[in-house]
Amino acid sequence: YQVDHGQVSWEGHPVHIHNARDAARLGIETVYQDLALADNLDIVQNMFLGRERLRNGLLDEDSMERSAAETLSSLRVTTVRSIRQPVASLSGGQRQSVAVAKAVMWNSKLVLMDEPTAALGVVQTRMVLDLIRRLRDKGLAVMVISHNLNDVFEVADNIAVLYLGRMAVQDKASNFDRQSVVEYMTTGGLGRSSGRPAKDS
Repeated sequence: YQVDHGQVSWEGHPVHIHNARDAARLGIETVYQDLALADNLDIVQNMFLGRERLRNGLLDEDSMERSAAETLSSLRVTTVRSIRQPVASLSGGQRQSVAVAKAVMWNSKLVLMDEPTAALGVVQTRMVLDLIRRLRDKGLAVMVISHNLNDVFEVADNIAVLYLGRMAVQDKASNFDRQSVVEYMTTGGLGRSSGRPAKDS
């Protein structure tokens, strides 16, 4: 989607982002809800898809394997049997981990995650939430788009609520409770006597 109103600023400067490649050049990576992984390719091939390294005109498999393994290790992803196993053989949590590793491998500064725990079981959800914390601990900014308020309150430092495409409220997570967030989601906060997102007493 293109900006239809206003201006996008990044690190204090106006920018124009027309596609994912433009965003990547700025250090912005996205983990899509459908993960955008190719089931028929292995983990290394997926992590470098479209950004393959070449050496003497051939794929530099050794270099790509090392970088993929180092990135997964730095995120403490230890549940995959081999980085050469097909993505189709991975669980939902493992697939999400690969998608996240793919996003952070390129010196990214901001990772956008769209519904990262959708359709995952309890154990897999825990794996993904722990991974989000590790990204934060590594100094990356993480923006999680989610309707699961349990997940939001577990990992978010700040919460922003959109209502009918507009920003209804934005503040520290500690200033909200679930009821107030639901109210902003469903009414835009129209029933509130003030614009403050303070917890209800």
